[in-house]
Amino acid sequence: MTTSAPSSDAIAPAVVIGLSAVVVAVQGHEPKVFIVRGAEHALAAGVTSPNEDGDALPFGPFDPVQHKTLEEGLRIWVRDQTPLSPGYFEQLYTFGNRGRYAGQRDEAKRVVSVGYLALTHEKASAEKSERVFFGSWYDYFPWEDWREGKPRILQDAIEPGLKRWIAAGETTDEKEHRHLRAQVCFGTGGAAWDEEKVLERYELLYGANLVYEAIRDKGMKVDYVLVPGRSMLYDHRRILATAMGRLRGKLKYRPVVFELMPSEFTLLNLQKTVEAIVGHRLHKQNFRRLVEGSGMVEEVAGKKSAEAGGRPAALFRFRRDVLLERPAPGMKLSASLGA
Repeated sequence: MTTSAPSSDAIAPAVVIGLSAVVVAVQGHEPKVFIVRGAEHALAAGVTSPNEDGDALPFGPFDPVQHKTLEEGLRIWVRDQTPLSPGYFEQLYTFGNRGRYAGQRDEAKRVVSVGYLALTHEKASAEKSERVFFGSWYDYFPWEDWREGKPRILQDAIEPGLKRWIAAGETTDEKEHRHLRAQVCFGTGGAAWDEEKVLERYELLYGANLVYEAIRDKGMKVDYVLVPGRSMLYDHRRILATAMGRLRGKLKYRPVVFELMPSEFTLLNLQKTVEAIVGHRLHKQNFRRLVEGSGMVEEVAGKKSAEAGGRPAALFRFRRDVLLERPAPGMKLSASLGA
């Protein structure tokens, strides 16, 4: 039996691969993510922005002719859209759900985005621009910052919204399932808060129609107040949530925090950087003992910090030999609220 060859239309590319970068820095003890506002992220798939001035991640299409690898393509887009040159890149996840891009004109094409996490300690002058800048990632996820205790947004907006969503379940089983999800993700009912579940919490808020992206993507109109927090174009807030959870988890078994530090630093600045990322306070003495006993840092002989406002502190640097000495050097973190 013979079959006819497919027409040229039938073999036209149905998938467009996009490359998204979550470029993270810590500045002034605040975790920042590089934002490109009003960027042309339309690709060749006919994607249009519902809000041309919305916040987005550095992003661009993968060109199989010009880009030898996915990471090379991403580095080119980061170089073109930002003044940064991060050294650390890590692939996060591949995002390919249908309907990811509100406003996409060509529904025959699926936009698949490969997300990357990039870390840098560069302080770019572009942070003061209205179009490209470092924005605090807690502006997009205000419920993730527990450094000053439980965020009020949880009791004022999220917990009431989730209670309404749970009560709207059509069956007893559905209500119980929703209640369990809320407990696991947000620590309601006395359950523990897991700082790594950033994506799970965002997905729950999205599914409960409590964040702007859900209303936008589903074309809904609601008569209740949405959970505060800056929205992002397309599904870039979902990609940012993935990066936040990944980085929080990775701190515990890899020394990636030093990619965010200058070559020399005080232990206090190192602690403040870790606290900024994980979103809660750490016990100062325990942290110092942990770091000094881990073999990950060494004191810089004869040098002290020149920071004002107190006694000069000893300066330290990262010991890269620890990567050869231990298979998983990281920080076993424990919260100390109010410490």
